[in-house]
This record gives sequence, C-alpha cells and structure tokens, in this order.
Amino acid sequence: MESSEKNAATAAKSTTHASVKLPVSEKIGYSFTDMAGNLLYVTITSYILYFYTDVFQISVAGAGLILLIARVVDAISAPVWGSIVDHTHTKWGQSRPFFLWLAIPFALATFLAFTAPNLHGNAKLIYAGVTYILAAGIIYTGIQTPITAILPSLTSDPTERISANTWRMAGGSIGAFITSSFALPLVAFFGKGNDKVGFMWVTAIFGVIGVIMLFYAFSHLKERTVAVTKSIPFKDSLKATVGNKPWFILVISFVIYWIAQSDRNGIAVYYAKYNLGNEQLTSIFNGVGILGLFATICIPFIVKVTNKTATMLIGLAVGAFGQMMVAFVGNNFALVITAWIIGTLGASVACAMPFAMLADTVDFGEWKTGIRASGFLTAVGSAFCIQLGSGFGSFIPSKIMAAAGFIANKSQSAASLASIHFCFVWLPVIIYAIVAAIMLLYFKYERNEPVVKADLDKRHAQQAAATAQEN
Repeated sequence: MESSEKNAATAAKSTTHASVKLPVSEKIGYSFTDMAGNLLYVTITSYILYFYTDVFQISVAGAGLILLIARVVDAISAPVWGSIVDHTHTKWGQSRPFFLWLAIPFALATFLAFTAPNLHGNAKLIYAGVTYILAAGIIYTGIQTPITAILPSLTSDPTERISANTWRMAGGSIGAFITSSFALPLVAFFGKGNDKVGFMWVTAIFGVIGVIMLFYAFSHLKERTVAVTKSIPFKDSLKATVGNKPWFILVISFVIYWIAQSDRNGIAVYYAKYNLGNEQLTSIFNGVGILGLFATICIPFIVKVTNKTATMLIGLAVGAFGQMMVAFVGNNFALVITAWIIGTLGASVACAMPFAMLADTVDFGEWKTGIRASGFLTAVGSAFCIQLGSGFGSFIPSKIMAAAGFIANKSQSAASLASIHFCFVWLPVIIYAIVAAIMLLYFKYERNEPVVKADLDKRHAQQAAATAQEN
C-alpha cells in the first residue's frame, strides 16, 4: 500500500512539474548531445563519399549505391529504435541511458568507417557498406532517437521546448563547424600526404571528444515525465500515428528536406576541388556554417513574432535565395562564400524547426488516440527522415555526376563540372520549394496547439487524481 501511494505521489509530482524551467546546465547537456552527434555524423555525411571515391578508390556510382542501400536499411531501424526507447525503463529514465550505452560504440564505428584496409573487389564494397551502416545508421540512429525523444520528457512548456531545442541546434552547429573547418586540414596534418592515415587520426580524436560530451549529457539531463509514461506495445506505437496529420506532414517534409541538406554537405568538397580548383577551400566553405548558429539563436524570437510554421518557411526562403545567388556570382570565391553564408542562415532555421515541432506532434498523437509514443514518433520523425533523406541526398547527385562522366582525381569535362554545379546550387533550391509547399498544410494544426495542450493538462491531472484516490 505504501509503495502504491509512493507511485501515485510520484505520478502526480511528475505531472505537476512537467512544465518546469530548465536550468542552464541541463540546456548545455542537451546541446552536447547534438554537438557530439554532429562532430561524428557530419564528418560522415560531408566526407564519406569523397573518402570512398578519392581515398578508398571506389567508383562514384558504387559509392552512391552503397550510401543509398545503407540509408534505406538504416531508415528501417529508426522505428525499431523508437519502440526500444518506448519500452526502456531504468532508474535513469527512458532516453538518457542511450547516451551512456552508445557513446563508445558510435565513436568506434565512425573510426572504422574511415579506415581503408587493403581490400579489393567485393570485399572492399562489403567492408564499406557494413561499417557505414553501423556508424551512420544503426548506432547513430540509436543516438539520434533519444536526442529527439527526450525533449517532450524534459518539459511540457512550449517556450522551454523551443529554448532547449535552440540550445541543441546551437550545439549541433558548433559540432558541424568543428568538423567542417578542421577535418581536412587535420587530415593533411596527421596524414602528411597519406589521407588514409589522416582520416583515422581525425576520427579517433573526434570520437574521444564525442564520448566525453555524451557522458556529460547523460549525467546532467533529467526526464521529468517518464514516471507517468507507460511501456506500450509496438502495435500501439503505430496507432499513435492514426489521424496524426501534423506528424505525417513533418515526416514527409523532413525526408525531402534532408535530401537537400545531405546534397549541400556532400557536394561542397567536389565543388571546391573541381569547380573552384582548390580542395582545401572546403574547410572554409563548410566552416562558415558556424554562422548558422546566429540564425539558430534567433529562432525563439522569430517564433514569438510569427509562429513555428512561418519560421520554417522563412528559413526555406532565405536558404533558396542564398543558393540561387551562388549561380550568378561565377567563380569569385568571396561572392560564392557570401551567397553560401546566406543559404546557410536559412538552412539552419529550416533544419531546426522540425525537431522542435515533433514534440508537439507527440502531444497531438496522445490527444487524438490516448497513446503517448514519444520514442516511436520522434524516431521516425527525425532519425528515419535523416537517414532516408541523406541516403537519397548522396545517391541522387552521385548518379547525376556519374551520368555526366565524372571520374575522381581527373580533369573534369564541361558536362561533369555542370553536373556538380547543378547538384550544388539548383537541386537544393528545387527541394526547398517542394518542402515549403508541403509545410503550408501545417498552419491549421499549429493554431490548434493551445487546445491540445489544455485538454492534455486536464487529462493528466484527472489521471493523477484518480490514481491517488485508488491507492
């Protein structure tokens, strides 16, 4: 009886304090999750295609096929990881333990993915495929899923969720800046002309830093609503999607968006090396991405003035404008960088918003079906979208470049250079326009969020009171 009363009190307390203001130390811990993730994952997305073609000596068509197959397989693992999170109950919470359990495996898998053993033929393709699936797929998805799934459990306050997500995305921007700015120079420094050795040193160093940050996140984050969250069967997780139209809108939009995001990151090194004639410019090219941090910091203010949907549309519009500028400035590197910065500012806003909005679709799913499936909904809405979209974001440009006659480490034909230019400049613009058209459908669901939150707060209070009375 005493245990039942304690559980009821804990449930009531969790419901009451779900809207707490998060301390700075916790927001820093949340920022470290994406900082660590991007430190390793952006290294993979930015350089793995280049590593395969120019270092590991795999054909561009073969490398693109590996990335697509791997990402499709990895995307399938996202709902599985979501269900695993929904079924996880430990003294540390549901999502937080995965930062502890998967930190070292993630770092090790990334190191192996950038190791180029002396293999030939199918053995080389199999090694590349397996290590890539582990690093950028299965293990990263296991990290990415709880990063997003934990947000609804940290607080139910919409303003605090936006704030926490802003810290997260800022950390992600810093992680991406570090790898984008310093990866290739460090590869050159440690490799001394041997890129195979250089990539191994760089991924080892980044891996150690990533592990430390994930351990910090594990020790400082707190899941406040996990006590009232019940383990649910996988079939009930699927039911949480029934009638959850805002979730479907976000999933479709985010998958398509990540085609552009992966394309921009992956083709930058080719554009710098072949179109601008200096491979090392990639570090500057990607390094200015840190300026996207300023756009991310502005998100709470933009949302306050407008709303979340409009904020994402603004990001897409600015991103498309920057991309189009690149097309009209020729090979003037200063102007190309200026245009790229503008595109990055917009892309940073557009990329950040779905992560914050997914927490609202978890609430909508519970309001609509009575099932709260934070792990499943956020896993599909984030990790699945990233994996599937990134797969096509590598595959599509690789096929376009291959069809135009691209051959690594050779002087490129006019057709080949044109294909790189199209993938780098115009493909993202086309994709941004498609995403914007889809996101217009989200407005009416955002307007209904205050009603959803009020109804859920009332339900939770009634459930807590009923549980206390029964015990």
